Amino acid sequence: MIIDLQKFAAAGRPTWTELERWLDRLEDKHRDRMTLDELQRFHRLYERTAADLARIATFSAEPETRRYLENLVARAYGEIHETREKRARIQPLTWFFQTFPQTFRKHARQFYLSVTITLIGCLFGGFAIAYDPGSKSVLLPFEHLQGDPAKRVAKEEAVARDELRGAKTGFSAFLMTHNTQVSVFTLGLGITWGVGTAIMLFYNGIILGAISVDYIHAGQTKFLLGWLLPHGVIEIPAILIAGQAGLVLALAMIGWGTRIPFGARLRKVSGDLMTLIFGVAIMLVWAGLVEAFFSQYHEPILPYELKIGFGVCELILLVLFLSKSGKKGSKFQVPSSGMDKGNLEAQTTRHLERETPN
Repeated sequence: MIIDLQKFAAAGRPTWTELERWLDRLEDKHRDRMTLDELQRFHRLYERTAADLARIATFSAEPETRRYLENLVARAYGEIHETREKRARIQPLTWFFQTFPQTFRKHARQFYLSVTITLIGCLFGGFAIAYDPGSKSVLLPFEHLQGDPAKRVAKEEAVARDELRGAKTGFSAFLMTHNTQVSVFTLGLGITWGVGTAIMLFYNGIILGAISVDYIHAGQTKFLLGWLLPHGVIEIPAILIAGQAGLVLALAMIGWGTRIPFGARLRKVSGDLMTLIFGVAIMLVWAGLVEAFFSQYHEPILPYELKIGFGVCELILLVLFLSKSGKKGSKFQVPSSGMDKGNLEAQTTRHLERETPN
């Protein structure tokens, strides 16, 4: 094969130079991600340069040009066929403000079922206390809740000193740890096809309903709201979300209406389960701090109206967060991490690999 080297180099030089610029850009750690059109352009430049190398490979008069093209083709081949997985940066704000609420909404049906089971427990516990006050000792395992609510309120309001001084940090840590353990256990009971999770939710509902009716019946509604709302509006939804996660696990185990193998079903929901339970843990950290440093103080130290107002504000923010955060146009939005573009680039690169001859 006879080649006019001058015409060959003149015709190919623009392609080679452009490919070299693309390679320098790709090897820059701070480069921007390539679009689909840019990836296709890069692949065409690679193919043309590889074809030019094949034409000149057996021509010994221009070893420098051949080595230059070999270097370009080798670099481009390495970029196209590399198998290194680029580690995604950990972005806790993006995870919390987008991934967590999106995952919550994705499994909204299981959350509604979790709420329903808990409400049934509340009704059971409330009716039991209303019609049989003696059942309190059976329904409420906590000694300080088995006495007369009016006497307890009078005792709490008579306290003039800080009984938790020096112990609030340890008390909050205990609350965080205990409630998180209960939440993880509630999720884990999903392996019983949801039966254990449902029992935990029902039992928590019984306790909540029994306490509420007991204090309301004793005329201590304001104390009840001021005591429970500040931390309860976060703690109770956290337990409900843990129940939601347990029901998601149960549904994956049962596999209704799907032919996906058992192991594949579990792998499919594993990421969502981790997201939900980590979100629950964060909620319980806040609830533990509020309960230890705020909820335990009553009138005359802290007005009940202040505590109730604080709890209502928390509840409104939580509802807005779980229902709106992560949606397009939401004020709870966090700037995109570019992961979607990265996924597009990776998919396109794999497509180009399949088209490129080895």
